[in-house]
Amino acid sequence: MGLVEKIKQFFKIGNGVNIGEILAAGAKVVDVRSPGEFAGGHLRGSINIPLNMLHDKTGKLKKEDVIVTCCASGMRSLSAKAILLSNGYKHVYNGGSWHNLTTYVK
Repeated sequence: MGLVEKIKQFFKIGNGVNIGEILAAGAKVVDVRSPGEFAGGHLRGSINIPLNMLHDKTGKLKKEDVIVTCCASGMRSLSAKAILLSNGYKHVYNGGSWHNLTTYVK
C-alpha cells in the first residue's frame, strides 16, 4: 500500500468507494472551507457551506442527496461528514481536499 492510500485510509477519504464515479453520477460537493478560502479556488459547481455554519445550513441539502464533502486537507470534510450523517443524511462521502477532487472532474 502506497503512502497516498495509507493517508486516504487514515482519514477515511472515499469510504472505500470510487469518488470519481460518485461525482460523475451527479453527487453534490459541499466545500466546508471559509468563504475566503473558497474564493481562492474551488471545484466548479461545489456549494460553499463553512463547517462552523453547517448545522444551521443543512436545509440547503436534501436528505436523499448524494454528498461529497471537501475542504483544504480532509480534516474539516471528515467532521462535516459526521455532522451530516448525524442529521439523517445517508449518502455522505469524505472527498478530502477540494484540490484532490479536481482530478476527477474534466
